[in-house]
Parts: sequence; structure tokens; C-alpha cells
Amino acid sequence: MKFLRLFVLLFIVQASAQQGGMWIPSLLNGMNEKEMKHLGMKMTADDIYSVNKSSLKDAVPHFNGGCTSEVISPKGLLLTNHHCGFDVIQNHSTVEHDYLTNGFWAYKMEDELPNEDLVVTFIVKIEDVTAKVLEGTSTLSEADKQKKIQENIAALSNSLPKESWQENRIRTFYEGNQYMHFVTETYKDVRLVGAPPSSIGKFGSDTDNWVWPRHTGDFSLFRIYADKNNRPAAYSKDNVPYVPKHFLPVSLDGVKEDDFTMVFGYPGRTTEYLPAVAVAQIVNELNPAKIEIRDRALKVADGFMRKDNAIKIQYASKYASIANYWKKWIGETQGLKKSNAVAIKKKQEAAFMEKVAKVGKQAEYGNLLSDFENNYTEIAPYALSRDYFIEVVLRNTELLTVAYKMYQLEQLYTNKGEQAFTDRKNNLAKGLGDFYKDFNKNVDEKVFEQLIDLYANKSPKQFLPASLTNADAQKLTAEVYASKLVSFEGAKDLLNGDTKTVLANLNNDKAFQLVKEMADKFSKEVAPKYDEINLKITALQRTYMKAQLELNKDARIFPDANSTLRVTYGKVKGYEPKDATIYKPMTYLDGVLEKYIPGDYEFDVPKKLIDLYNTKDYGAYGENGKMPVCFIGTNHTTGGNSGSPAVDADGNLIGLNFDRVWEGTMSDIYYDPSICRNVMVDIRYVLFIMDKYAGAKNLIDELKIVHPKTKNKK
Repeated sequence: MKFLRLFVLLFIVQASAQQGGMWIPSLLNGMNEKEMKHLGMKMTADDIYSVNKSSLKDAVPHFNGGCTSEVISPKGLLLTNHHCGFDVIQNHSTVEHDYLTNGFWAYKMEDELPNEDLVVTFIVKIEDVTAKVLEGTSTLSEADKQKKIQENIAALSNSLPKESWQENRIRTFYEGNQYMHFVTETYKDVRLVGAPPSSIGKFGSDTDNWVWPRHTGDFSLFRIYADKNNRPAAYSKDNVPYVPKHFLPVSLDGVKEDDFTMVFGYPGRTTEYLPAVAVAQIVNELNPAKIEIRDRALKVADGFMRKDNAIKIQYASKYASIANYWKKWIGETQGLKKSNAVAIKKKQEAAFMEKVAKVGKQAEYGNLLSDFENNYTEIAPYALSRDYFIEVVLRNTELLTVAYKMYQLEQLYTNKGEQAFTDRKNNLAKGLGDFYKDFNKNVDEKVFEQLIDLYANKSPKQFLPASLTNADAQKLTAEVYASKLVSFEGAKDLLNGDTKTVLANLNNDKAFQLVKEMADKFSKEVAPKYDEINLKITALQRTYMKAQLELNKDARIFPDANSTLRVTYGKVKGYEPKDATIYKPMTYLDGVLEKYIPGDYEFDVPKKLIDLYNTKDYGAYGENGKMPVCFIGTNHTTGGNSGSPAVDADGNLIGLNFDRVWEGTMSDIYYDPSICRNVMVDIRYVLFIMDKYAGAKNLIDELKIVHPKTKNKK
């Protein structure tokens, strides 16, 4: 019996240690360090985050506010994902220099390409300012409390100490139970250095998105430049390569199953502590509605794209954007069902209520779950109507989206007057050219017909405008697509003239009339009530989080992601997504050739890469005659972790995070270590492409390449 208890204890410790979490690096504690050591880490918490010496945090800047990146040389060389640098690469591409198709490599620093508005932000220091932010809020109503908090944050941001070239940023954690102050440095001269062709950097494209096994070389290279004092500066030819406080050595030892991995980055948003009633609403109502909307839109676009190459080019990026979260929501829903997340959360909530009663906290926390139940029941039709409006009007029907911009223009005139209207009208007219360049009336008309049918028949009836009650979708489509807004010339014509003329013309346009009717209904009957109930839910969630922290002081409770710097740790690990299916944790170049479809926009392979494969010319980067490409681990990641470094037990770079597996996308809501996996490109594949494929020896020579297992260094 004693042996059994010991086995169970060891199992719990081991399972818990694989779950990772998303931890604030400045608050790593003894439990975190113990777990990481148990997994094999050889560093200390001080090696990860320190303000008194260089540490890993100094090598991991936020990339342009959306992705993560890492400094990998003493000359400010920066590594991130290909998809994070995609827009930059696209902006530099021309017919003569198609860097998306052919790749780009700067073999000399003077060939590196500057980028307007591209920035990277380093964290200098993190400190707790909760007491200062919450000062004077204890007796206020929820709305007044939030207003006072914002006032306190604004005052602190201006008064807290920093250098002149630095910024103060204050962010909330644990649903408003904690506030942290970040001192940051933002570098504004970031130049493109290298990118593989899309056939490597985006190999598998939409089909392989959220999927394992993966074979994508998802990386690109940039360089940070600074002024002569190594401080942030706008682009100048006089700027010099940034000298980092720390950069990541690159390990050639590779990985094997059960190796320790740590991912450092800026995860965007998670909601791990939602009550069971909220998760059930997502699984049973909200996700299915959004999936169905996007499914119909994608089928229409795909039908046109397969028949017309010009449309395929027009809609490739838009299709990928729509498909991204469509596929994610499908995997998320299936994962939440497979892991029985709702039932597990209900059991956790029952245990929570027992503890509340045991410690005599019924007055403070006893009604939390019933209040959640009541508020989520009340918000359900408003939340569903809101999702239909956002998905149909703002995201997936382009004519309605541009008509909504016109509606906002009219609202601006009503609320702010003539000058604001004129300024927005002029800016809108200038920007419409880019919109219509990739707009196809025939495609969008069919999308509208499908989606307006869903809106009229499946969104909550009580919030439908009169024109959509018992609407004939085909007839309505024909009327709406007679709008002048279906062409650039027509849109410009509608915006031509004085304010009175423009508003009169817009209100005579059928597409504008429909959107105005839908938007008025939404803004008057849906949004205010949704916001009112959601404010109550936000307050409940904050109290629920407070209770968790108070009643479970020794539990592994990490704050939800909010685009701030986090540490997540785990192991290289395969998984079993379904019965009789086992996925190994690593892929190889063999798999690239197995997927190869000549000329295909997703699975074509460059001839040079095929030649390198056939000759097995892998240099120092291969392993046992094979070329590693990607691997998976149990690290808890989400959007924003794209480009995050994966480091080994010693803090050496072993990979580059870029995705999650489909079955584990529900980790934003509920993390299950048995099926949640993050996907990383092996750093050896990155080096192989840089060296053997691109011949960028100049970049390889900048790196500190290590073999920690043999202690040999280059």
C-alpha cells in the first residue's frame, strides 16, 4: 500500500510538471524551479529573469506587437517565424524580385532591407504595482471602479521611474487581482536579413495548418539597429547593429523524446479559468455558429479559386485568414469534448464549493457559481447575436464590411460633426483602392447569399431587422449587389460631393440601407445589453479568481495570457490523438518529399532542396543520415507565441515555436497534457536552410554554435 501511495504521488508530480502553464518570469518561484529541475533543466530562475545581470529575457523581444522573436548573435541578428515576417517580405517583393517565391538573403549588412513601422520591444524590468493601481477603488461600483483603475494606471505610467528612451506599461493579471509594471525599450530600426522561399517557410500552408505531422521551415531573419549609444532610434544609415545584453547560443545536439524544453514569449490570450457553464456555451452554441458561417464562406471561395487562377491570387490571403480560426475552432471544440472539459470543470467547481463551505466563506463566495449560471444564461442570445453580426457583417462578407465603414462615417457625422466626417471620408476614399484590388463581386455575392441566409434563419429572431424577417435570400442578394459599393468607381461616386449629398446618396444605396438596419438593431438592442451583462461576468470572474488564489495557495495557478512575457516549460513528447493512432514527436525531410506535389501552391518543393535531399548533403545539421525538420512538446502556448524560442536545459536555442496541434487547440480554454502539443521547427533545419540551401555563411559565422553534450563549441 505504501508503494502504491508513493507511485500515485510520483505520478501526480510528474503529470503536473508536464502541464507547463504560462508563468510571469519575474515571479518564478520554488515550485516552478522544482518542476523545471524535475524535467531536466540545469538553469536557475535567475538565469531566466534578472534585473541585475543579463538573462534569457534580454534575448526575447516582442516582434511588432504580435509575435515573439529572439536575438541569436552579438550583432543583433533576430530570428522569428516566416509567417510573422510575411507582410514585410511581401512588401519588399516585386515581379523582378519575388522574395515570397524565391526567398531573400542579405550576404552583406548593407544589403539588409529597412522596414517602416516595424519594431521590437524588450522587457527591462517587471514589478508588482497592484496596491497603487487599486488605491481608492474598494467602495466603488464596478463601472466606477474600472474608470478609477484606468485613471490610476495613466498617472502611474507618467510618474514611475524610467529612462528617457524607455516606456512604462501596466497590465492586469488574474482577472484584475494583480497589476504589473513593465519598463520597456522599443527599437524602431529593424531590417530584413533573410527568408526562405514560401515553399519552405510556408510549406503545407492551409492544409497543414494546426496539423501534426508538420514539415514547415517557418522562420525569417531580421537585424536590430541602434544609435551609437546602443539605444532605440528611427531608421538612419548611421545606425549600427544592436549589441544585446544577451543572445541565445544555438545547440546542434538536437532533441529526443522526454528532453526538457522551455518556450519564452508573448502569448496573446487564454481563458483557462472560465466556469463550466461558459465552456459549455462555447462548445454547444458559439463555436458551432462561427464554424458554420466560415465553412459556407470558405466553400464558396474555394469553388471560385479552383476554377480561376486570378481569383485564387486575389483570395489566397483572405482564404487563409478565414480558414485559420475556422480550423482552430473545430479542433478546439473537438478537443474540449474529447477531454471532457465541461464535466471536469463541474467536478472542480463542486470541490471548490466544498472548500468554500469548509472555510466559512459562503457569504463571500457561496453564490459565485449560481451567479455565473444566471448571467451566462441571460447573455446567451446576446452573445450569439453578437457573433453572427461580427462574423457576417464585419469579417466574412466584404460588401457588408465596406458598407459598415460607410455606416461608421455617418455615425461620425452625427456624433462629432462636419470636420470629423470630412477627414474620415477623405481617408476612407484613399484606402478603398487596396480593398477593391482584391475584391471580386461574383465571389462575394455568393458568399453573401449563403451567409445572409444563416443570419436570417439562425441568429436570434428577436434581434433581426425587419428586412431579414422571412427574407428571400436570392432576391435580397440581387437587390443588395446592385449597390454602387460593388466597385471602386461606384464607391468613389457615393463619397463625392458635400456632406449632405454624400449622406443622401448613401442612404439611397441598398447595401448601405441593409447594413444600417442591421447595425442599428445591433448597436441599440444587442451591444448595450451584452456589455452590461458582460461587465457583471467580468466582476464575477475577478472574484472567482480571487477565491482560487485565496483558497488554493499551493496550487499551480498561473495568470491567463495577455500578450506579456511568459515562460512555459515541458518535454518533447509524442501523443495519441485517437484510438490506434500514435504520433511520434519528430519529423524529417523525408516527410517533405512524401508530401511533395510539383507545382502545387502548398506542397511544391524547390529543386535545390530536392537535390540536397537526394545527395543527403546535410552537413553538420543532419542526424543519422536524416535531416530533422520539426518537433512537438508539452509547452503551453497560444497565438503570440509564434516565433518564440524553444531552449534546452542549458538555455541554448533548439527550436522555434510556430503552431499547435489541431486536437490541442482547446488549450486556450482547457489544457490537457495528454493531447496539447506545441509545434516547433528544429533549429538544425533553420541552419541547414541558411547554410546548405541559401549559402548564407556570413550569417552562420555570426552565431555561437554549441554542442553542450560534448562541450565542443564553434
